[in-house]
Amino acid sequence: MVEGWVPKTSLGKAVLNGEINSIDYILENKLTIKEPEIVDLLVKDLKIEIINIGKRGGKGGGTQRIPVRSTLKVTASGKRVRHSIMVVVGNENGVVGVGRGKSIEARRAYQMALRRAKMNIIKVWRGCGSWECNCGEMHSIPFKTYGSCGSVKVILYPAPRGVGLVCDDESKKVLRLAGLKDVWTKTFGNTAMRINLAYALIDALKNLYKYKL
Repeated sequence: MVEGWVPKTSLGKAVLNGEINSIDYILENKLTIKEPEIVDLLVKDLKIEIINIGKRGGKGGGTQRIPVRSTLKVTASGKRVRHSIMVVVGNENGVVGVGRGKSIEARRAYQMALRRAKMNIIKVWRGCGSWECNCGEMHSIPFKTYGSCGSVKVILYPAPRGVGLVCDDESKKVLRLAGLKDVWTKTFGNTAMRINLAYALIDALKNLYKYKL
């Protein structure tokens, strides 16, 4: 994806010319990323996960989670279906981002979501804030943090080594790609709305820096 890339922003030109060679420098100085190729060039071990935001009927009743969320709109010209996909990217070492894309084609929606996830990456402050562990390594978060989106509210607690990620499977994708291994979570609101849940987790990780001097 980087081959043949012609940057259009000053940040992209600085990265391509080698003036900036660290993603940490960009995130710590709060520089705006408007080209996903910047992340492709600076983060070599970027991993991608798709969050299951859609539903469909199960064989034995109930619902089954699927990656694509489809919406149907009836117009005078007929029925129009739009697909929505949510992607989370991260290097499992303190960098994570979430993006959502919509299109009449699922593949196009995925590409849009991936581009936005790369442009929305953030730096995660990791540490060991559990009084039960106090090992000093970066396997959890340094202290309790809050996040919200819509009706969904999330509280993240630091956990001792070996506890793991105590949350649902979709939340684990975000926290694992952020580089967190041991975290307790508590959620409120309509958590079945996975889109708001993912954004609430990102908001909680962002709020860790509100208290960093």
